[in-house]
Amino acid sequence: MEDLAGVIFQASFFFVLLGTGYFIGNRREKNHFKSIRERERELMDLPVHGGKSFISEVAEVSLVSTSIVIGQDYFKSFAAGLRSLLGGRVNSYESLLDRSRREAILRLKEEAKKQGMREVCMLRFETSGIISGKSKKSLGAGEFIVYATAGR
Repeated sequence: MEDLAGVIFQASFFFVLLGTGYFIGNRREKNHFKSIRERERELMDLPVHGGKSFISEVAEVSLVSTSIVIGQDYFKSFAAGLRSLLGGRVNSYESLLDRSRREAILRLKEEAKKQGMREVCMLRFETSGIISGKSKKSLGAGEFIVYATAGR
């Protein structure tokens, strides 16, 4: 009987932690998306494209770059593990990648604006995974490095 009580306690503790992680992670993600949308509106006047040349004439060019690292939360890892058993799209990771990509572009635009640039072209991304811990099951993070040529 004591073993059953211990198992129930451990299972309920696991689900409480999982639920707490879900609600806190979901709230933080929504707040981050809200911040991203506000900053995208503020920086809308600075065009960014992947083309090889500037749209308008520029007198000076500069390299701009930035990086961002966003960690995986436990709930997203748990949900992705379940999804990998069933197959299909892993929505929890898609939103993480969307947030990372948009945040990296915003930081690049902010850097270009700080340098007085008015246009950004030849936008490029580099990505890598960062694993914390020795176990393959440990939580990790993804890094986005974005760089481009900015013109004034």
